[in-house]
Amino acid sequence: MGIHYFIQGLFVLVGLLSVLAAICNWNWFFTAQNTQFIVRNVGRKQARWFYALIGILMMGTGIFFFLSIQGTV
Repeated sequence: MGIHYFIQGLFVLVGLLSVLAAICNWNWFFTAQNTQFIVRNVGRKQARWFYALIGILMMGTGIFFFLSIQGTV
């Protein structure tokens, strides 16, 4: 059961990283090769909104599954 907590924590941490990158407008994040597809197609401002939304969804997913596992134990 311990692997579930690790994966949920990873979701929350990666989501937090994405939200912080969007809020702080980190250049290293938005110039990375993996983010260039979104930045080129919609622009940096919309890419920041997109990654903030993705981050919130990832954190929400991690928290939701943490709470649902807590309810079954």
